[in-house]
Amino acid sequence: MNYQNTLAFAQEQDQLDPLRHFKDRFYFPQVNKQDAIYLCGNSLGLQPKSAQMYIDNEMYKWANLAVEGHFKGEEPWVNYHELLAPGAARVVGARESEVVVMNQLTVNLHLMLVSFYRPQGRRFKIITEGGAFPSDQYALETQTRFHGYNPDEAVIELFPREGEHALRTEDILASIKEHADELALVMMGGINYYTGQVFDMEAITKAGHEAGAFVGFDLAHAAGNVPLHLHDWDVDFAVWCSYKYLNSGPGGTSGVYVHERFGNDSSIPRFAGWWGHNAKERFQMKKGFKPMEGAAGWQLSNSQILPMAVHRASLELFDEAGMENLRAKSEKLTGYLEYLIDDVPVGEDVLEMITPRDPQARGCQISMLVKQNSRQLFDRLMEAGIIVDYREPNVIRVAPTPLYNSFEEVYRFSEILHGSLQTVGQK
Repeated sequence: MNYQNTLAFAQEQDQLDPLRHFKDRFYFPQVNKQDAIYLCGNSLGLQPKSAQMYIDNEMYKWANLAVEGHFKGEEPWVNYHELLAPGAARVVGARESEVVVMNQLTVNLHLMLVSFYRPQGRRFKIITEGGAFPSDQYALETQTRFHGYNPDEAVIELFPREGEHALRTEDILASIKEHADELALVMMGGINYYTGQVFDMEAITKAGHEAGAFVGFDLAHAAGNVPLHLHDWDVDFAVWCSYKYLNSGPGGTSGVYVHERFGNDSSIPRFAGWWGHNAKERFQMKKGFKPMEGAAGWQLSNSQILPMAVHRASLELFDEAGMENLRAKSEKLTGYLEYLIDDVPVGEDVLEMITPRDPQARGCQISMLVKQNSRQLFDRLMEAGIIVDYREPNVIRVAPTPLYNSFEEVYRFSEILHGSLQTVGQK
């Protein structure tokens, strides 16, 4: 696509955008008594206007039915999680039986590691990306310690080559092959939170399986951002949160995927809970855990109804928009952002894009490495009504989200970026 650094071009693209009306279905924070230009969906998605209705429905049931809300009314709470499975499955490319919405992300990651990190003999090592999000790092560190290993020996972290910011797929695959005889698990983010790089999950999964290891992904930055095909890619397990691109509120509920080949395998170790027990016998309150079929057998507690109500509102928007349509817009929108950042007249000694240039190797997010006065630049952007996010030591992450961001907003960001660079003495 031939981009132009003009307001007229941006406005024309918005008029041609078949998804433009979704913007009106979200609330935007106010800065200086105006809607902010919100480019921070990679950290917390905006609130769908329909979320309040879904919460109010459950509050009404709580007020009028109390405990009977579990069993009475149009959508009893006892089965509420089942309402979310179809939409969640479509977002991550899975079968309905392979997904369940429950808990929060790191809780679910630990539950999956109980089942899929099973070190034995020489096979005790885990491959992950270096600089993974701290929750993943801490989970792998403590899980390996739990099994009696030194995490410095058990966790193999992969870093980009010197002078590069993204991991090469060929290097990931080579490391898996190199450590094949001692590898128990490959566990990576689907997208690196810092650089915005999308990993080749299909190739990584294939290589991990050839090495005899389980393969899983943390999709916190991938779910709702890029098309996923977990079942077809043969991924063993995955977890994700719902409060970033899935717009389901701060601390929102999490999702889990478990490939169907494990769904009815009661020999797999797991930490069990009442809600994962065979639903037909759940209220008999007997000893002896019998897991439900599919991913639902990993549930621990009864459903978080209010967070799930918000999540339901968002999933319906995703179904209406369609992931393929969202991805098509995202590639254009992020490509426009890349073009405009490149058009800012400063050199790489001031500003460097560390997100891959290949559209297939990134999602909505572009990360800018700011080499001079980074915090001051971030503050200027925020004061001007541009909500982005800052990651130490000097990265500003910008995420134009296709559900609610526009080409004009990206253009306005570029204008303000240019002006802000001048005010902090970087031009």
